[in-house]
Amino acid sequence: METRDRILSAAYRLCYREGFARVSVDAIAAAAGVTKRTVYYHFQSKDQIVAAVLDNQHSRALAQIQKWGRNDAPTARDFVAGLFKQLELWASKPKWLGSGFTRLAMELADLPGHPARHAAHHHKVAVEDWLITRLRELNVGKSSEVARQLVVLMEGSVALTLIHGDVNYIASAAQTAIHIVDPKSGLRSDSLRAG
Repeated sequence: METRDRILSAAYRLCYREGFARVSVDAIAAAAGVTKRTVYYHFQSKDQIVAAVLDNQHSRALAQIQKWGRNDAPTARDFVAGLFKQLELWASKPKWLGSGFTRLAMELADLPGHPARHAAHHHKVAVEDWLITRLRELNVGKSSEVARQLVVLMEGSVALTLIHGDVNYIASAAQTAIHIVDPKSGLRSDSLRAG
């Protein structure tokens, strides 16, 4: 593995597990098995490292989401149900910490011009664009609006699952998402939480 890739891999693991603010360049260098000077040879700053980490993760994360939303789903209902089921399985993994893109954007909420915020924005736009494309392929009307609603449900349910440690938030969001793409399906009241 190339030195730059080792640095990015180490930085991703550390930032995902511990958060951007708590990870030092010294820690990244140690985890990558290089000197701090070597890190600064490849990257001008910690901010640049984190932005590069997110750019590097973007294609992997997008490919994973696209795999979850199988291209062979015959209906919009099947597509949405499968997507949220995979989201729920992902959130059920031990030591799950949610979306690294979302967590970092929240951590850097007071720094809108931060390069990592731009990388997170780029990733989330790509996910939404992919949803629009899939919904159009499945003949869902108002695909852009529906994609935005699905993104809100995905992000919100992932955040609440992380806060409460309860994947039922994703299951409830799935029922709402299914109802959006297939209004005739009705909402199952037994899967929705009160208050």
